[in-house]
Amino acid sequence: MSEGLAALQPTEDDITKFLMASAHVGTKNTDNGMKKYVYTRKPDGTNVIDLHKTWEKMLLAARVIAAIENPKDVCPISGRPYGTRAVLKFATHIGARAIAGRYTPGTFTNQIQKAFFEPRLLVITDPRQDHQPIRESSYVNIPTIALCNTDSPLKFIDVAIPCNNTSVHAIGLLWWMLAREVLRLRGTMTREVPWDVMVDLYFYRDPEDIEKEEKAREEKEAAEKFEEQQQYQQTWDGSSNPAALQAVQSTEDWNQSVQAQPIQAQGFAAPSGGEEWGAAIGSAPQGQEWNTSA
Repeated sequence: MSEGLAALQPTEDDITKFLMASAHVGTKNTDNGMKKYVYTRKPDGTNVIDLHKTWEKMLLAARVIAAIENPKDVCPISGRPYGTRAVLKFATHIGARAIAGRYTPGTFTNQIQKAFFEPRLLVITDPRQDHQPIRESSYVNIPTIALCNTDSPLKFIDVAIPCNNTSVHAIGLLWWMLAREVLRLRGTMTREVPWDVMVDLYFYRDPEDIEKEEKAREEKEAAEKFEEQQQYQQTWDGSSNPAALQAVQSTEDWNQSVQAQPIQAQGFAAPSGGEEWGAAIGSAPQGQEWNTSA
C-alpha cells in the first residue's frame, strides 16, 4: 500500500486494526480541505476515508516527531475525554509532555503563569475541540499535527492525519501506531519484533466500568479468602480428614489418665511427747561468763 521502502509498508495486521477500529469511517459533512482524503461516499451519506493517505500522513507525522531532539518539546494535547488516556500513554512511551483535559489559556503565550512552557511541536486529537492551543500556537509559530475527520477545520494545521477522531477505538489506535512508529524511527525497537505494548492500553475506559471491575475483583478476593479460612478451620477440627477425626476421638482425656496423689510433706518430724522445740538445745551455763574459760 505504501510507496517507497518496503519496510514502511503497512502489514495485514495493521490494516485489520484500522478496519476493526472503524478508523476509515468519517462523517456526513466534508470540509473543503478534507475532500482529497475522502475515498468514497456511502449511500447513507457517510464519507469513507482513504486508509492509504492515513498511513502516509501518519508516517510523515512520526518522522516530524522523531526529528525533535528533546522529546519534552513535543506536546500531545487532548481536550476530549476519549483521548486523555491515549495522550498520557503516548507521552509516557516517547517521553513527551502531555496536556490531558482542560487546556489553560495562555499556556504558550502568557509568561507570567506557572504552566507556561514553549514546546516545539503540538499533536492535537481534535482540531475543533482543541481550537485554543491551535490558535495560540499560531501566535508563536509552533507547528501542529492533528487527527482530522472529514469535517475538521484545517486552519493553522500543518500535518493532518485523516481518521475517525470520534471513535474511542480509532483514537486509541492512531495514537498507539504513532507512538510505535516514532520508536521505530528512533531505533528504540525494530520492525521485526512486535511491540509488547497492547493497543488496549490506549483505549478510553469509563470510570463506572473501572469501578465495577474493581468491586467485582474485591468481592472475588473476599470470597477466596473466606473459602481459605473455611478450609483452614476444617483442617483443625478434623471434619474434613477422617484419619485426624479418628485420632482425636481415640485419644484419652489427659485428666483421666493422671490420678491425683496426696503430697506428703518432707522435712523435720514434729517432736513427740509434747516437747518443746527449745528443750533439745542446752541452756547456757549460769553464773559463768564466757571469757572465764580462757
